[in-house]
Amino acid sequence: MGASEFAIDVHGVTKTFGARTVVNDIAMQVRPGEIYGFLGPNGSGKTTFLRMLCGLLKPDAGSGHCLGLDFRRESAEIKKRVGYMTQKFSFYEDLTIEENLDFIARLYEVPQRRAAVDKSLERLGMTGRRTQLAGTLSGGWKQRLALSACLIHEPQLLLLDEPTAGVDPKARRDFWEEIHSLAAGGLTFLITTHYMDEASRCHRLAYIAYGNLLVSGTVAEVVKAGGLTTWEVTGDNLPALAGKLRGRSGVEQVVAFGATLHVSGRDAEKLCAAVKPFMTGAQCWVKIESGLEDVFISLMETAKDNFS
Repeated sequence: MGASEFAIDVHGVTKTFGARTVVNDIAMQVRPGEIYGFLGPNGSGKTTFLRMLCGLLKPDAGSGHCLGLDFRRESAEIKKRVGYMTQKFSFYEDLTIEENLDFIARLYEVPQRRAAVDKSLERLGMTGRRTQLAGTLSGGWKQRLALSACLIHEPQLLLLDEPTAGVDPKARRDFWEEIHSLAAGGLTFLITTHYMDEASRCHRLAYIAYGNLLVSGTVAEVVKAGGLTTWEVTGDNLPALAGKLRGRSGVEQVVAFGATLHVSGRDAEKLCAAVKPFMTGAQCWVKIESGLEDVFISLMETAKDNFS
């Protein structure tokens, strides 16, 4: 696939604030119609990267294209073709849903604005609420309004920054159904999230920690690259067991998952030697396939903090 066939094709993207590098030499390629998950801990540089991609921040280094345009020299044109949904609800709470959408349509100089607003209201099932004040909406409906506003100028790429934070499970599921429907129609998504179930619904993923891209690929590729061996433990006295396991050679993480314990390490032989003395029958030990959350916790614990 040639560079022009990628919706996003950037290399060496770097941004520093003072002596701190918040985005360090990141490369990313995203295909049209792809849902690309962008994960990492708070403060890892995800939002900074999104803002550089859509022209809200100027990178210190890097080259490449976004929607076929030079992402450094043609940022003004890129803005017209991108929808950006921020973490915080950023619309006027004392205006109605319809008035907010009309305002956004004016900003983008959308032709046939009235029809565009009606289409946006209908697309996400908000026609019956068009006169409701935005400030009275629940988290899920605010999310729908924000997505509608992002779509009103018919963008080719949506950048969504933790779009489902604080939203109930049903609203999250409905939101992702809409995302997949839009992607099937050719719209490209770059989405930051902390939810592993949402990450699993992306076509491909990238994990960034403290400005550095650590791993990317499909879910299966990311899990394989993590190189973890994981044991799932069930039974009594798991908190006490966890305390005994932590710090042992070969045991890299011990994490509670509901009524179970996940014990993981990158060196399978060392891990097995470390846990074998505890396989006494008091608990049930089963070797399982490591999950995304196991991998990401491991990556977080091994990444170097760029504040230090």
